[in-house]
Amino acid sequence: MNKSSKLAVGLMSGTSLDGIDAALVEIHNHGKKTSVHLRAFESVAFSVKETEEFLALCHPSTSTVDKICKANVTLGEKFAEAAKVVTKNAGLTMQEVDFVSSHGQTIFHMPEQSATLQIGELAVIAEKTGCITIGDYRPSDMAAGGQGAPLVPFVDDLLFRDEHTGRILVNIGGISNLTVLAPGNASQKVIAMDTGPGNVLIDAFVRIGTNGEQKYDHAGKMAQAGKVDEDWLEEIFKADSYMKQGLPKTTGRELYTWELAKRLWEAGSKRNLSFEDKVATITAFTVKAIAYHIQTFVDTTYTTEEVIVAGGGVHNPALLEGLDAVLHQKVFRMEDVGFSSDAKEAITFAILGNEFLHGSANNLPSATGAEKPVVMGKLVLP
Repeated sequence: MNKSSKLAVGLMSGTSLDGIDAALVEIHNHGKKTSVHLRAFESVAFSVKETEEFLALCHPSTSTVDKICKANVTLGEKFAEAAKVVTKNAGLTMQEVDFVSSHGQTIFHMPEQSATLQIGELAVIAEKTGCITIGDYRPSDMAAGGQGAPLVPFVDDLLFRDEHTGRILVNIGGISNLTVLAPGNASQKVIAMDTGPGNVLIDAFVRIGTNGEQKYDHAGKMAQAGKVDEDWLEEIFKADSYMKQGLPKTTGRELYTWELAKRLWEAGSKRNLSFEDKVATITAFTVKAIAYHIQTFVDTTYTTEEVIVAGGGVHNPALLEGLDAVLHQKVFRMEDVGFSSDAKEAITFAILGNEFLHGSANNLPSATGAEKPVVMGKLVLP
């Protein structure tokens, strides 16, 4: 704890269930003085079979306690392996790593019940890596009356607030979320929210349309080859109950399910839409949901000039161009401000782990709705 800098591995597996992101970072200081340098990044993909098995765990109708119990250990082993891979590729050994911080894999999230479950056993990670391991962040925020999400805004505020420019940081993973950062000298609180689907429904449409041969719309080519059905898009938007909720608000695969994707796919078929038109329309839904939340909850209160996009969605031009067309703010990729879009969330959890080790509160009550700042996380010693 007395080191001026620490080496840490941040691990993240998100709603897309496509694999584990592992970021090896060098963290200097903590709190408002935090700075971070990315030393290496790896994305360790799940096989199609693994994705299907883990996806089945997220739904009460297809999961059982024994399957979840077993997967908790299996995923712990996979997280540990991802930590080893990124460390080795950086030319380092696990003995040189100070700690590992893992988000785990969310299986079910029920903020209205103050309940959530992330698997990927921390004890297994600690044993396999030989490193101090921190994880299971969400329950502490929920115990204090919060929704346990979003967690990224705390780190967004540390790293990306600009002295003169109001920024909106958008992360498009399986689910999309945003953080609003007023200029550094402003007194306005940081607000954040999930905006609804990111890639989760797009990926599902691609899987359905290709009979599972493809997992996502590579470079947005399918969406760009199609035409958006504006009437159907409006129907999808109006039927989504999440759009009507006030703040604070979070969501996940519990709402944007495989069953919902299949129903929407069938609705597109009844409209005689081509595969590409369906993908184009469901992609436009993600854009519309993000834009709606910015125009409804941000533009009415905050003055912002930039939207900076991270997550897997940055690789889909249909999403970025769609946002650029409907927002008055300038739209950038995270790389435009010198940061990795793909590694951002894994880096976030490394920093949350660093704050935990320093005994510092690492939630953001204005984003999660918690009654107070708390120290999130649980510690396992190797």
